[in-house]
Amino acid sequence: MVTATARDVREVAAQVTDPEMPMLTLADLGVLRSVDTADDGTVVVTITPTYSGCPAVEEMRADLRRRLHHAGHERVDVRVSFSPPWTTDFISDAGRRKLADAGVAPPGHIGPRVAGPVPLNLEPPARVVACPQCGSRDTEVVSRFGPTACTALRRCRACAEPFEHVKEI
Repeated sequence: MVTATARDVREVAAQVTDPEMPMLTLADLGVLRSVDTADDGTVVVTITPTYSGCPAVEEMRADLRRRLHHAGHERVDVRVSFSPPWTTDFISDAGRRKLADAGVAPPGHIGPRVAGPVPLNLEPPARVVACPQCGSRDTEVVSRFGPTACTALRRCRACAEPFEHVKEI
């Protein structure tokens, strides 16, 4: 059973926003994995960054510490775990709505990973991505690389608006 204190601590940590996509909290993004309170009162937060070289991980850690210290928790330990690895399927439904509301096309669901060798395909996956502005499915890739490692740049052929798309990982 979760104590009220543990629930309160989780609520504080869950409100920290992602430094690269500030419309999402770390909880929305699925980066916030666990929040526990140790016997000595230390708050232990575990996060899984979107990928191992994520440049925002230190900022996430600092923001979590700052927010929890501000909420009165003196001892905060923010741990990074890569197991299980983060996937875009960890993004909550609320997070997907927030992305779309901010004009960023959310990723599709990729489902469970298949055990065994991963087939090598050097071609980018053909993907229909709806425009977050007008809903048209007639969009095109402008660049497979966006302002963050997990996004691509696309353009809608119907309304001519450019937009970011969070790539499925």
